[in-house]
Amino acid sequence: MERAHASHPDIVKRLRRANGHLAGVIAMIEEGRACVDLAQQLHAVESAIASAKRVLIEDHMEHCIGDGVGDGGTTAKAALAEFKALAKYL
Repeated sequence: MERAHASHPDIVKRLRRANGHLAGVIAMIEEGRACVDLAQQLHAVESAIASAKRVLIEDHMEHCIGDGVGDGGTTAKAALAEFKALAKYL
């Protein structure tokens, strides 16, 4: 059963920011803007997405895995397996 995630509105906000930056980069390419400007905006896209991913993973580890073990809904072995699956995205 999925748990409610208080972090999801923040993650959506971060992804919308990344989406806005990405749309800006596309427009800048079409306008023939300087590569340095494009690189700067692409860096902003990467940062926004990395931030959203970090918040999602931290929230999941704390609330889904941690609370799941704490309330007896998840075994330590299952929690470790889930953590290992998440670790490849860190």
